[in-house]
Amino acid sequence: MLKTYDYIIVGAGSAGCVMANRLSHNPGVSVLLIESGPEHSSPLISMPRGIGKLLAAGNPHVWDYQASRGEGMADELWLKGRAIGGSSSVNGMVYVRGAPADYDAWEAQGCEGWGWKDIGRQFVALEDHQLGSAQWRGTGGPLKVSIHPANDELCDAVIAAAGQAGIPRVADTNDVDAVGHGGFGYQPQTTWGGQRFSAAKAFLDPVRDRPNLTVMTASTVQRIEFEGDRAVAVQVRNTSGLHSIGIRREAVLCAGAIETPKLLQLSGIGPAELLSGLGIQVVSDSANVGRNLREHLYIAMQYRVTRGSFNHCFAGFGLVRSLLNYFVRKKGPMTHAAHEAGGFVKTRTGLERPDAQIGVSLYSMLGDGNRVMIDKEPGLTLGGYFLQPQSQGEIRIQSTDPAVPPLIDANYLSAEIDRVAGVALVRWLRRLAAQPALKPFIVAELTPGIEAQTDEQILGALRHYGQTAFHVSGTCRMGADTDSVVDLQLKVRGVKGLRVVDTSVMPTLVSGNTNAPAMAIAMRAAEIITGRLEGAAHP
Repeated sequence: MLKTYDYIIVGAGSAGCVMANRLSHNPGVSVLLIESGPEHSSPLISMPRGIGKLLAAGNPHVWDYQASRGEGMADELWLKGRAIGGSSSVNGMVYVRGAPADYDAWEAQGCEGWGWKDIGRQFVALEDHQLGSAQWRGTGGPLKVSIHPANDELCDAVIAAAGQAGIPRVADTNDVDAVGHGGFGYQPQTTWGGQRFSAAKAFLDPVRDRPNLTVMTASTVQRIEFEGDRAVAVQVRNTSGLHSIGIRREAVLCAGAIETPKLLQLSGIGPAELLSGLGIQVVSDSANVGRNLREHLYIAMQYRVTRGSFNHCFAGFGLVRSLLNYFVRKKGPMTHAAHEAGGFVKTRTGLERPDAQIGVSLYSMLGDGNRVMIDKEPGLTLGGYFLQPQSQGEIRIQSTDPAVPPLIDANYLSAEIDRVAGVALVRWLRRLAAQPALKPFIVAELTPGIEAQTDEQILGALRHYGQTAFHVSGTCRMGADTDSVVDLQLKVRGVKGLRVVDTSVMPTLVSGNTNAPAMAIAMRAAEIITGRLEGAAHP
Protein backbone atom coordinates (compact mmCIF):
# COMPACT_ATOMS: atom_id res chain seq x y z
CA MET A 1 0.00 0.00 0.00
CA LEU A 2 1.28 3.47 -0.94
CA LYS A 3 2.58 5.46 2.03
CA THR A 4 0.92 8.91 2.05
CA TYR A 5 1.33 12.25 3.82
CA ASP A 6 -0.83 15.34 3.92
CA TYR A 7 2.08 17.58 2.92
CA ILE A 8 5.30 16.56 1.21
CA ILE A 9 8.02 19.21 1.24
CA VAL A 10 10.77 18.73 -1.33
CA GLY A 11 14.05 20.23 -0.14
CA ALA A 12 15.16 20.96 3.44
CA GLY A 13 16.84 24.28 2.69
CA SER A 14 16.09 27.73 4.02
CA ALA A 15 12.47 27.67 2.81
CA GLY A 16 11.90 23.96 3.41
CA CYS A 17 12.92 24.13 7.06
CA VAL A 18 10.46 26.99 7.62
CA MET A 19 7.66 25.09 5.87
CA ALA A 20 8.32 21.94 7.89
CA ASN A 21 8.14 23.95 11.11
CA ARG A 22 4.98 25.82 10.23
CA LEU A 23 2.98 23.04 8.56
CA SER A 24 3.74 20.47 11.26
CA HIS A 25 2.53 22.90 13.94
CA ASN A 26 -0.92 21.42 13.35
CA PRO A 27 -0.79 17.94 14.96
CA GLY A 28 -3.72 16.87 12.82
CA VAL A 29 -1.67 16.82 9.60
CA SER A 30 1.25 14.63 8.61
CA VAL A 31 4.32 16.26 7.04
CA LEU A 32 7.20 14.64 5.16
CA LEU A 33 10.35 16.66 4.52
CA ILE A 34 12.61 15.13 1.86
CA GLU A 35 16.24 16.19 1.46
CA SER A 36 18.61 14.90 -1.20
CA GLY A 37 21.73 15.52 0.89
CA PRO A 38 22.96 14.44 4.33
CA GLU A 39 22.36 15.78 7.83
CA HIS A 40 23.91 19.07 8.93
CA SER A 41 26.18 17.39 11.48
CA SER A 42 29.56 18.08 9.85
CA PRO A 43 31.84 20.27 12.01
CA LEU A 44 32.66 22.16 8.81
CA ILE A 45 29.05 23.38 8.75
CA SER A 46 29.11 24.61 12.34
CA MET A 47 32.46 26.40 11.85
CA PRO A 48 31.73 29.54 9.79
CA ARG A 49 34.96 29.46 7.80
CA GLY A 50 34.40 25.80 7.06
CA ILE A 51 32.93 27.11 3.80
CA GLY A 52 36.46 26.98 2.41
CA LYS A 53 36.14 23.18 2.31
CA LEU A 54 32.37 22.88 1.85
CA LEU A 55 32.13 25.02 -1.27
CA ALA A 56 33.88 22.66 -3.65
CA ALA A 57 32.67 20.49 -6.51
CA GLY A 58 32.19 16.93 -5.34
CA ASN A 59 31.53 17.81 -1.72
CA PRO A 60 28.51 15.77 -0.54
CA HIS A 61 26.95 18.91 1.00
CA VAL A 62 26.56 20.79 -2.29
CA TRP A 63 25.05 20.49 -5.73
CA ASP A 64 27.56 21.56 -8.38
CA TYR A 65 26.72 22.75 -11.87
CA GLN A 66 28.48 24.23 -14.87
CA ALA A 67 26.80 27.47 -15.92
CA SER A 68 27.22 29.52 -19.05
CA ARG A 69 27.92 33.11 -18.04
CA GLY A 70 27.14 34.71 -21.39
CA GLU A 71 28.61 35.85 -24.66
CA GLY A 72 32.38 36.16 -24.57
CA MET A 73 32.57 34.73 -21.04
CA ALA A 74 33.94 31.39 -19.89
CA ASP A 75 31.65 28.96 -18.07
CA GLU A 76 31.71 28.95 -14.28
CA LEU A 77 30.96 26.63 -11.37
CA TRP A 78 27.69 27.14 -9.48
CA LEU A 79 27.25 25.58 -6.04
CA LYS A 80 24.05 25.22 -4.01
CA GLY A 81 23.43 23.61 -0.63
CA ARG A 82 22.56 19.92 -0.58
CA ALA A 83 22.08 19.06 3.10
CA ILE A 84 19.66 19.67 5.93
CA GLY A 85 19.58 23.46 6.00
CA GLY A 86 20.32 23.69 2.27
CA SER A 87 22.39 26.69 1.29
CA SER A 88 21.98 28.15 4.79
CA SER A 89 24.30 25.32 5.90
CA VAL A 90 27.03 26.15 3.38
CA ASN A 91 26.66 29.87 2.60
CA GLY A 92 28.69 32.89 3.70
CA MET A 93 26.20 33.72 6.52
CA VAL A 94 25.71 37.30 5.30
CA TYR A 95 22.33 38.40 6.66
CA VAL A 96 20.66 40.82 4.25
CA ARG A 97 16.92 41.32 3.78
CA GLY A 98 16.63 43.41 0.63
CA ALA A 99 15.02 46.83 0.38
CA PRO A 100 11.36 47.61 1.16
CA ALA A 101 11.17 49.06 -2.35
CA ASP A 102 11.95 45.61 -3.81
CA TYR A 103 8.87 44.04 -2.28
CA ASP A 104 6.67 47.07 -2.90
CA ALA A 105 7.68 46.81 -6.56
CA TRP A 106 6.45 43.21 -6.57
CA GLU A 107 3.12 44.38 -5.23
CA ALA A 108 2.96 47.20 -7.79
CA GLN A 109 3.48 44.57 -10.50
CA GLY A 110 0.35 42.78 -9.29
CA CYS A 111 1.68 40.55 -6.50
CA GLU A 112 -0.80 41.69 -3.89
CA GLY A 113 0.10 40.51 -0.40
CA TRP A 114 3.84 40.42 -1.14
CA GLY A 115 4.75 44.06 -0.47
CA TRP A 116 6.89 45.27 2.42
CA LYS A 117 3.94 45.53 4.80
CA ASP A 118 3.56 41.76 4.54
CA ILE A 119 7.20 40.70 4.02
CA GLY A 120 8.78 43.23 6.39
CA ARG A 121 6.89 41.80 9.35
CA GLN A 122 8.17 38.33 8.45
CA PHE A 123 11.74 39.52 8.97
CA VAL A 124 10.82 41.05 12.32
CA ALA A 125 9.12 37.80 13.36
CA LEU A 126 11.99 35.53 12.36
CA GLU A 127 14.83 37.57 13.97
CA ASP A 128 16.47 37.30 17.34
CA HIS A 129 18.81 40.21 16.68
CA GLN A 130 21.85 41.11 18.74
CA LEU A 131 21.10 44.82 18.33
CA GLY A 132 17.69 44.51 19.96
CA SER A 133 14.24 45.35 18.70
CA ALA A 134 13.28 48.30 16.54
CA GLN A 135 10.40 49.14 14.23
CA TRP A 136 11.73 46.82 11.52
CA ARG A 137 14.06 44.64 13.60
CA GLY A 138 13.04 41.72 15.76
CA THR A 139 14.00 39.90 18.93
CA GLY A 140 12.77 36.60 20.30
CA GLY A 141 12.38 35.01 16.87
CA PRO A 142 13.87 31.67 15.87
CA LEU A 143 16.84 32.99 13.82
CA LYS A 144 19.87 34.32 15.67
CA VAL A 145 21.47 37.35 14.01
CA SER A 146 24.73 38.86 15.26
CA ILE A 147 26.97 41.73 14.14
CA HIS A 148 30.62 41.17 13.32
CA PRO A 149 32.68 42.37 16.32
CA ALA A 150 33.70 46.02 16.08
CA ASN A 151 37.07 47.73 16.50
CA ASP A 152 39.00 45.98 13.74
CA GLU A 153 41.60 48.45 12.48
CA LEU A 154 41.30 47.69 8.76
CA CYS A 155 37.50 47.39 8.82
CA ASP A 156 37.25 50.69 10.64
CA ALA A 157 39.47 52.26 7.98
CA VAL A 158 37.23 50.97 5.17
CA ILE A 159 34.10 52.17 6.98
CA ALA A 160 35.74 55.56 7.50
CA ALA A 161 36.71 55.64 3.81
CA ALA A 162 33.08 54.98 2.88
CA GLY A 163 32.14 57.99 5.02
CA GLN A 164 34.71 60.09 3.17
CA ALA A 165 33.09 58.88 -0.07
CA GLY A 166 29.68 60.07 1.19
CA ILE A 167 28.22 56.90 2.70
CA PRO A 168 27.37 57.26 6.40
CA ARG A 169 28.38 54.73 9.04
CA VAL A 170 25.42 52.79 10.47
CA ALA A 171 25.01 50.29 13.30
CA ASP A 172 22.69 48.07 11.23
CA THR A 173 23.18 47.88 7.47
CA ASN A 174 19.71 46.29 7.17
CA ASP A 175 18.06 49.37 8.63
CA VAL A 176 15.46 50.62 6.15
CA ASP A 177 17.21 53.99 5.90
CA ALA A 178 20.54 52.31 5.15
CA VAL A 179 19.13 50.13 2.37
CA GLY A 180 16.95 52.99 1.14
CA HIS A 181 19.54 55.77 1.08
CA GLY A 182 22.95 54.22 1.77
CA GLY A 183 24.90 53.04 4.78
CA PHE A 184 28.10 51.23 5.71
CA GLY A 185 29.11 49.28 8.80
CA TYR A 186 29.95 45.94 10.36
CA GLN A 187 28.15 43.01 8.76
CA PRO A 188 25.01 41.41 10.24
CA GLN A 189 25.42 37.65 10.01
CA THR A 190 23.64 34.39 10.79
CA THR A 191 26.12 33.27 13.42
CA TRP A 192 25.79 32.97 17.18
CA GLY A 193 28.42 32.21 19.78
CA GLY A 194 31.02 31.88 17.06
CA GLN A 195 29.09 29.26 15.09
CA ARG A 196 26.82 29.13 12.06
CA PHE A 197 23.11 29.54 12.80
CA SER A 198 21.34 27.99 9.83
CA ALA A 199 17.67 27.69 8.95
CA ALA A 200 17.92 24.11 10.19
CA LYS A 201 19.04 25.27 13.63
CA ALA A 202 16.38 27.98 13.71
CA PHE A 203 13.35 26.15 12.37
CA LEU A 204 13.87 22.40 12.04
CA ASP A 205 15.93 21.23 15.01
CA PRO A 206 13.47 22.64 17.62
CA VAL A 207 10.56 20.62 16.14
CA ARG A 208 12.37 17.52 14.91
CA ASP A 209 10.68 15.34 17.54
CA ARG A 210 7.12 16.18 16.50
CA PRO A 211 5.35 12.86 15.89
CA ASN A 212 3.62 14.20 12.77
CA LEU A 213 6.90 15.31 11.11
CA THR A 214 9.09 12.86 9.22
CA VAL A 215 12.48 13.89 7.83
CA MET A 216 14.02 11.80 5.06
CA THR A 217 17.64 12.47 4.06
CA ALA A 218 19.82 11.12 1.22
CA SER A 219 16.64 10.85 -0.86
CA THR A 220 16.16 12.59 -4.19
CA VAL A 221 12.73 13.42 -5.60
CA GLN A 222 12.95 12.65 -9.30
CA ARG A 223 9.43 13.43 -10.50
CA ILE A 224 5.98 14.51 -9.40
CA GLU A 225 3.33 11.97 -10.43
CA PHE A 226 -0.07 13.16 -11.65
CA GLU A 227 -3.52 11.75 -12.14
CA GLY A 228 -4.95 14.11 -14.70
CA ASP A 229 -3.89 17.53 -13.50
CA ARG A 230 -3.58 16.66 -9.80
CA ALA A 231 -0.28 15.88 -8.11
CA VAL A 232 -0.80 12.55 -6.33
CA ALA A 233 2.71 11.29 -5.47
CA VAL A 234 6.40 12.03 -5.53
CA GLN A 235 8.88 9.58 -7.01
CA VAL A 236 11.88 9.19 -4.71
CA ARG A 237 15.22 7.47 -5.20
CA ASN A 238 17.41 6.53 -2.23
CA THR A 239 19.44 3.57 -0.98
CA SER A 240 16.30 1.43 -0.85
CA GLY A 241 15.61 2.03 -4.54
CA LEU A 242 12.94 3.92 -6.47
CA HIS A 243 9.52 4.28 -4.87
CA SER A 244 6.49 6.56 -4.76
CA ILE A 245 5.04 8.41 -1.76
CA GLY A 246 1.46 9.65 -1.92
CA ILE A 247 0.23 13.22 -1.45
CA ARG A 248 -3.08 13.76 0.35
CA ARG A 249 -3.14 17.57 0.27
CA GLU A 250 -0.17 19.23 -1.41
CA ALA A 251 3.43 18.88 -2.43
CA VAL A 252 5.50 21.99 -1.70
CA LEU A 253 8.62 22.39 -3.81
CA CYS A 254 11.40 24.10 -1.84
CA ALA A 255 14.27 22.69 -3.88
CA GLY A 256 15.71 26.03 -4.96
CA ALA A 257 15.85 28.08 -8.13
CA ILE A 258 17.77 25.41 -10.07
CA GLU A 259 16.32 22.12 -8.86
CA THR A 260 12.70 23.29 -8.63
CA PRO A 261 12.29 24.22 -12.33
CA LYS A 262 14.27 21.12 -13.26
CA LEU A 263 11.84 18.96 -11.26
CA LEU A 264 8.81 20.69 -12.77
CA GLN A 265 10.12 20.14 -16.30
CA LEU A 266 10.94 16.48 -15.62
CA SER A 267 7.37 16.11 -14.30
CA GLY A 268 5.74 17.52 -17.43
CA ILE A 269 5.30 21.16 -16.40
CA GLY A 270 7.23 23.54 -18.62
CA PRO A 271 7.66 24.68 -22.24
CA ALA A 272 5.73 22.12 -24.31
CA GLU A 273 8.24 22.19 -27.17
CA LEU A 274 11.13 21.37 -24.83
CA LEU A 275 9.26 18.59 -23.03
CA SER A 276 7.80 16.99 -26.15
CA GLY A 277 11.20 17.05 -27.81
CA LEU A 278 12.53 14.92 -24.96
CA GLY A 279 9.54 12.56 -25.01
CA ILE A 280 8.02 13.88 -21.75
CA GLN A 281 4.23 13.88 -21.56
CA VAL A 282 3.07 17.48 -21.13
CA VAL A 283 0.91 17.91 -18.04
CA SER A 284 0.86 21.71 -18.29
CA ASP A 285 2.36 23.86 -21.04
CA SER A 286 3.99 26.52 -18.85
CA ALA A 287 6.41 28.38 -21.09
CA ASN A 288 8.17 30.34 -18.34
CA VAL A 289 9.29 27.46 -16.13
CA GLY A 290 13.07 27.93 -15.99
CA ARG A 291 13.02 31.41 -17.54
CA ASN A 292 13.45 34.81 -15.85
CA LEU A 293 16.66 33.59 -14.18
CA ARG A 294 18.20 36.49 -12.23
CA GLU A 295 21.63 36.52 -10.61
CA HIS A 296 23.98 39.11 -9.15
CA LEU A 297 27.30 39.37 -10.98
CA TYR A 298 29.92 39.74 -8.25
CA ILE A 299 33.26 41.45 -8.85
CA ALA A 300 36.06 41.02 -6.31
CA MET A 301 38.53 43.88 -6.36
CA GLN A 302 41.59 42.74 -4.43
CA TYR A 303 44.31 44.90 -2.93
CA ARG A 304 47.73 44.34 -1.42
CA VAL A 305 47.75 45.89 2.06
CA THR A 306 50.37 46.73 4.66
CA ARG A 307 48.52 45.17 7.59
CA GLY A 308 45.13 44.03 8.88
CA SER A 309 44.73 41.06 6.52
CA PHE A 310 43.85 37.59 7.81
CA ASN A 311 45.60 35.75 4.97
CA HIS A 312 48.24 34.46 7.37
CA CYS A 313 45.49 32.95 9.57
CA PHE A 314 44.37 30.48 6.90
CA ALA A 315 47.59 28.63 6.07
CA GLY A 316 50.42 26.88 7.87
CA PHE A 317 50.97 27.58 11.54
CA GLY A 318 48.54 30.48 11.37
CA LEU A 319 45.76 28.07 10.40
CA VAL A 320 46.64 25.79 13.32
CA ARG A 321 46.37 28.75 15.71
CA SER A 322 43.06 29.82 14.16
CA LEU A 323 41.61 26.32 14.51
CA LEU A 324 42.73 26.05 18.13
CA ASN A 325 41.21 29.46 18.86
CA TYR A 326 37.94 28.30 17.32
CA PHE A 327 37.68 24.89 18.96
CA VAL A 328 38.79 26.09 22.40
CA ARG A 329 37.23 29.56 22.59
CA LYS A 330 34.89 29.89 19.57
CA LYS A 331 36.81 33.05 18.71
CA GLY A 332 38.98 34.35 15.91
CA PRO A 333 39.01 34.27 12.09
CA MET A 334 37.33 30.85 11.79
CA THR A 335 34.16 32.41 13.28
CA HIS A 336 33.90 35.13 10.62
CA ALA A 337 31.22 35.29 7.94
CA ALA A 338 32.19 35.87 4.31
CA HIS A 339 32.22 39.65 4.91
CA GLU A 340 33.38 41.44 8.02
CA ALA A 341 31.83 44.74 6.93
CA GLY A 342 29.85 46.19 4.06
CA GLY A 343 26.88 48.24 3.03
CA PHE A 344 24.77 49.80 0.33
CA VAL A 345 25.90 52.64 -1.93
CA LYS A 346 24.83 54.76 -4.86
CA THR A 347 27.49 54.44 -7.55
CA ARG A 348 26.14 57.31 -9.67
CA THR A 349 24.50 60.66 -9.07
CA GLY A 350 20.75 61.02 -9.50
CA LEU A 351 19.81 57.57 -8.22
CA GLU A 352 16.75 57.31 -5.96
CA ARG A 353 18.21 54.45 -3.92
CA PRO A 354 21.42 52.41 -3.63
CA ASP A 355 22.28 50.35 -6.68
CA ALA A 356 25.20 48.34 -5.29
CA GLN A 357 26.01 46.20 -2.27
CA ILE A 358 29.61 46.16 -1.04
CA GLY A 359 31.26 43.43 0.99
CA VAL A 360 34.57 43.86 2.83
CA SER A 361 36.60 40.67 3.30
CA LEU A 362 39.89 40.74 5.18
CA TYR A 363 41.61 38.28 2.85
CA SER A 364 42.60 37.91 -0.80
CA MET A 365 42.60 34.86 -3.08
CA LEU A 366 44.67 33.47 -5.91
CA GLY A 367 43.39 31.15 -8.62
CA ASP A 368 41.55 30.78 -11.90
CA GLY A 369 38.05 30.09 -10.57
CA ASN A 370 38.45 26.31 -10.62
CA ARG A 371 41.28 26.07 -8.11
CA VAL A 372 41.44 28.88 -5.56
CA MET A 373 43.78 29.39 -2.63
CA ILE A 374 44.56 32.05 -0.05
CA ASP A 375 47.12 34.65 -1.11
CA LYS A 376 50.39 34.28 0.80
CA GLU A 377 50.88 38.05 1.13
CA PRO A 378 48.51 40.39 3.05
CA GLY A 379 45.44 41.26 1.01
CA LEU A 380 41.98 42.83 1.18
CA THR A 381 38.90 42.20 -0.95
CA LEU A 382 36.42 44.97 -1.70
CA GLY A 383 33.68 43.20 -3.63
CA GLY A 384 30.24 44.08 -4.83
CA TYR A 385 27.48 43.74 -7.37
CA PHE A 386 24.72 45.71 -9.07
CA LEU A 387 21.62 45.13 -6.96
CA GLN A 388 18.84 45.22 -9.56
CA PRO A 389 20.07 43.23 -12.58
CA GLN A 390 17.80 43.21 -15.62
CA SER A 391 19.67 40.50 -17.55
CA GLN A 392 17.63 37.30 -17.67
CA GLY A 393 18.89 33.77 -18.09
CA GLU A 394 17.30 30.35 -18.30
CA ILE A 395 17.40 26.78 -16.98
CA ARG A 396 16.41 23.88 -19.24
CA ILE A 397 16.62 20.14 -18.73
CA GLN A 398 18.61 18.35 -21.40
CA SER A 399 17.60 14.76 -20.64
CA THR A 400 14.80 12.73 -19.07
CA ASP A 401 17.44 11.29 -16.71
CA PRO A 402 17.12 13.14 -13.37
CA ALA A 403 20.84 12.56 -12.75
CA VAL A 404 21.77 14.77 -15.72
CA PRO A 405 22.22 18.41 -14.64
CA PRO A 406 20.22 21.06 -16.47
CA LEU A 407 21.62 23.54 -18.93
CA ILE A 408 22.12 26.89 -17.16
CA ASP A 409 22.55 30.18 -18.99
CA ALA A 410 23.11 33.12 -16.65
CA ASN A 411 23.25 35.57 -19.59
CA TYR A 412 25.15 38.15 -17.51
CA LEU A 413 25.54 41.72 -18.79
CA SER A 414 23.02 41.23 -21.62
CA ALA A 415 20.99 44.23 -20.40
CA GLU A 416 22.54 47.65 -20.99
CA ILE A 417 21.79 48.88 -17.45
CA ASP A 418 23.78 45.96 -16.03
CA ARG A 419 26.81 47.01 -18.08
CA VAL A 420 26.47 50.68 -17.13
CA ALA A 421 26.04 49.83 -13.45
CA GLY A 422 28.91 47.33 -13.50
CA VAL A 423 31.34 49.91 -14.81
CA ALA A 424 30.10 52.45 -12.27
CA LEU A 425 30.58 49.92 -9.47
CA VAL A 426 34.24 49.30 -10.35
CA ARG A 427 34.88 53.03 -10.50
CA TRP A 428 33.16 53.53 -7.12
CA LEU A 429 35.22 50.77 -5.48
CA ARG A 430 38.38 52.41 -6.76
CA ARG A 431 37.22 55.71 -5.32
CA LEU A 432 36.63 53.98 -1.99
CA ALA A 433 40.14 52.51 -2.02
CA ALA A 434 41.65 55.92 -2.79
CA GLN A 435 40.15 57.68 0.26
CA PRO A 436 42.55 59.13 2.88
CA ALA A 437 41.43 56.66 5.57
CA LEU A 438 42.85 53.77 3.52
CA LYS A 439 46.09 55.45 2.45
CA PRO A 440 48.14 53.85 5.29
CA PHE A 441 46.88 50.39 4.32
CA ILE A 442 46.54 49.96 0.55
CA VAL A 443 49.68 49.33 -1.48
CA ALA A 444 48.30 48.32 -4.89
CA GLU A 445 45.28 47.00 -6.77
CA LEU A 446 45.76 43.31 -7.60
CA THR A 447 42.57 42.51 -9.52
CA PRO A 448 41.26 43.48 -11.94
CA GLY A 449 44.36 45.71 -12.20
CA ILE A 450 44.86 49.37 -12.94
CA GLU A 451 45.34 48.71 -16.66
CA ALA A 452 41.53 48.45 -16.93
CA GLN A 453 40.62 52.15 -17.20
CA THR A 454 38.20 52.80 -20.07
CA ASP A 455 34.59 51.65 -19.96
CA GLU A 456 35.33 48.91 -22.47
CA GLN A 457 38.39 47.75 -20.52
CA ILE A 458 36.37 47.64 -17.30
CA LEU A 459 33.61 45.67 -19.07
CA GLY A 460 36.29 43.27 -20.22
CA ALA A 461 37.43 42.90 -16.63
CA LEU A 462 33.85 42.26 -15.51
CA ARG A 463 33.51 39.55 -18.16
CA HIS A 464 36.77 37.97 -17.02
CA TYR A 465 36.53 38.30 -13.23
CA GLY A 466 32.77 38.61 -12.66
CA GLN A 467 31.18 35.57 -11.07
CA THR A 468 28.03 34.23 -9.46
CA ALA A 469 27.03 35.63 -6.08
CA PHE A 470 25.10 32.39 -5.37
CA HIS A 471 21.80 34.33 -5.48
CA VAL A 472 20.07 32.61 -8.42
CA SER A 473 16.34 33.39 -8.37
CA GLY A 474 13.22 33.97 -10.44
CA THR A 475 12.96 30.73 -12.45
CA CYS A 476 9.34 30.01 -11.37
CA ARG A 477 8.07 33.57 -11.35
CA MET A 478 5.11 34.51 -9.18
CA GLY A 479 2.50 36.81 -10.67
CA ALA A 480 -1.14 37.71 -11.12
CA ASP A 481 -0.82 37.24 -14.89
CA THR A 482 -1.56 33.89 -16.51
CA ASP A 483 1.97 33.69 -17.96
CA SER A 484 3.48 33.44 -14.48
CA VAL A 485 4.51 30.00 -13.25
CA VAL A 486 2.82 30.31 -9.84
CA ASP A 487 -0.07 32.45 -8.67
CA LEU A 488 -0.15 34.75 -5.65
CA GLN A 489 -0.76 31.77 -3.34
CA LEU A 490 2.33 30.14 -4.92
CA LYS A 491 0.19 27.43 -6.49
CA VAL A 492 1.61 26.08 -9.75
CA ARG A 493 -0.66 27.22 -12.58
CA GLY A 494 -2.31 24.52 -14.67
CA VAL A 495 -2.23 21.80 -12.01
CA LYS A 496 -3.65 21.07 -8.55
CA GLY A 497 -1.98 20.09 -5.29
CA LEU A 498 1.41 21.66 -6.03
CA ARG A 499 3.10 24.84 -4.80
CA VAL A 500 6.57 26.37 -5.09
CA VAL A 501 8.10 28.08 -2.08
CA ASP A 502 11.70 29.21 -2.61
CA THR A 503 13.67 31.97 -4.35
CA SER A 504 12.54 30.75 -7.75
CA VAL A 505 9.19 32.55 -7.21
CA MET A 506 10.80 36.01 -6.99
CA PRO A 507 9.50 38.19 -9.85
CA THR A 508 12.73 40.21 -9.68
CA LEU A 509 15.87 39.76 -7.63
CA VAL A 510 15.94 41.48 -4.24
CA SER A 511 18.64 44.00 -3.41
CA GLY A 512 21.06 41.72 -1.61
CA ASN A 513 21.70 38.18 -0.43
CA THR A 514 18.80 35.77 -0.78
CA ASN A 515 18.98 33.49 2.29
CA ALA A 516 16.91 35.69 4.61
CA PRO A 517 14.34 36.51 1.88
CA ALA A 518 13.92 32.78 1.21
CA MET A 519 12.92 32.29 4.85
CA ALA A 520 10.61 35.32 4.80
CA ILE A 521 8.91 34.07 1.62
CA ALA A 522 8.34 30.70 3.28
CA MET A 523 6.91 32.33 6.40
CA ARG A 524 4.49 34.31 4.24
CA ALA A 525 3.59 31.15 2.28
CA ALA A 526 2.88 29.32 5.54
CA GLU A 527 0.50 32.12 6.52
CA ILE A 528 -1.34 31.68 3.24
CA ILE A 529 -1.57 27.90 3.56
CA THR A 530 -2.47 27.70 7.26
CA GLY A 531 -4.31 31.00 7.72
CA ARG A 532 -2.16 31.78 10.78
CA LEU A 533 -0.56 35.24 10.60
CA GLU A 534 2.93 35.94 11.95
CA GLY A 535 2.98 37.50 15.38
CA ALA A 536 1.28 34.49 16.95
CA ALA A 537 3.55 32.36 19.14
CA HIS A 538 5.63 29.78 17.31
CA PRO A 539 8.22 27.37 18.70
